[in-house]
Amino acid sequence: MNNIVLCGFMGCGKTTVGKNIERITDRKFIDMDAFIEQKQNMTVSEIFDKYGEQSFRDMEFEACKELAQMNNLIIASGGGAFTFERNVNVFKGIDKIVLLDIPLEAIKFRLRNDTKRPLLQRPDKDKAMEELYNKRLPLYKSAADIVISGKGTPKKTAEAIVEAVRQK
Repeated sequence: MNNIVLCGFMGCGKTTVGKNIERITDRKFIDMDAFIEQKQNMTVSEIFDKYGEQSFRDMEFEACKELAQMNNLIIASGGGAFTFERNVNVFKGIDKIVLLDIPLEAIKFRLRNDTKRPLLQRPDKDKAMEELYNKRLPLYKSAADIVISGKGTPKKTAEAIVEAVRQK
């Protein structure tokens, strides 16, 4: 097992929990969206605006391939990354894919004032979020090697992930 790859819906805590895992292990944390932003020298929103979602998804696939070649990382995937089988296949069987499972209502609360997620920049934000969540959750569960509740504190969730990975 090389890396711990966190997946789950936007706002589920992948970045926060990933940074907590970094603190309690000897692994380096990388946020996939930030990794793409750094390579492209623009934000995810700017990439969506300038090039469209498909171009972003292609950049995301390239990032998956590059990160999978590295070792001893904690990778926070983008919310849509594991809705594409090609991205799942890059990590599956080599790294441990961990789903941070959190109820939709908690996500809605966390993202209530968020303005930087391109897929939610719509007047019907709650409806869009619910549709995306319901579409994506089964894909996340299918991709995951381990499912962990993301309802606890980030530190407790990180500890639960480290323990689950050790046991797998």
